[in-house]
Amino acid sequence: MTIRHPEKINRQTNPIPKKPSWIRVKAPTSNLFKKTRDIIKKNNLITICEEAACPNISECWQKKHATFMILGDTCTRACAFCNVKTGKPNFVDVFEPLKIANTVKELDLDHVVITSVDRDDLEDGGAQHFVNVITSLRNLCPKTTIEVLTPDFYKKKDAKKILSLSLPDVFNHNLETIPRLYATIRPGSRYFISLELLNCMKKKHSSLFTKSGLMVGLGETKAEIYQVMDDLRSADVDFLTIGQYLQPTAKHAKIERFITPEEFKTYATMAYAKGFLMVSSTPLTRSSYHASEDFSKLKKARQKSLQSH
Repeated sequence: MTIRHPEKINRQTNPIPKKPSWIRVKAPTSNLFKKTRDIIKKNNLITICEEAACPNISECWQKKHATFMILGDTCTRACAFCNVKTGKPNFVDVFEPLKIANTVKELDLDHVVITSVDRDDLEDGGAQHFVNVITSLRNLCPKTTIEVLTPDFYKKKDAKKILSLSLPDVFNHNLETIPRLYATIRPGSRYFISLELLNCMKKKHSSLFTKSGLMVGLGETKAEIYQVMDDLRSADVDFLTIGQYLQPTAKHAKIERFITPEEFKTYATMAYAKGFLMVSSTPLTRSSYHASEDFSKLKKARQKSLQSH
């Protein structure tokens, strides 16, 4: 396996355009934000909120909502949209599952989201570590619902079997973009491998909620987004998130266009028409944005769907 180090990734410089008014966010100032930050730091944990420079960190942390990133802070891939650093990862912290469970208990979360970097260096891609985290959470925080946002486990043949050992309430894997852009935006990934992972988890566990997300503003067309929606519905995915791509640095993929709030509403209308139980489609939508509230809505939507049949 070749690990691409940041200093060896030659990318052109793309000036970061000024954000439109509908993407402006407030700086974090509240005491609750600081309390959440202090608890996370005290337990020596990593969040994707910080690593990916999420625009919603202020709002979420004021509600004590944080998305924990397991398996270290260094990714073995170099996606052109992602702010997480690339390089040779450190060892896996075997105490991390317990630390996360203790932190979730301290924060008194009713819903938690767990994600990770890609770990192509591990035999199972980190699948067993996800299972260990879920098991620790079930033991220590039995009332907390669990959502995982996993890598694709590309070329990790036993990963799906391992993941089935301890299931979350929501299984999320983001397609991120349309197939045409994978070579430049997600060069280490394969569109149909990602789609197959979602399809496989749903087929094996029909009661499991599945979820996926897309970024827009990278040069995709509406027709291409609609085709991805069809592909996800063919895999029986329940929940779709769509948000504006925001360029982290001048060395990341260029923002081709800022999508208007009205266009996001159009995407949501189409997604619901295609059969998704739940859709979040706004400029600032991210995979775990309002995850707790959305999970409650998702359960109600499935109940309503079952009653109508």
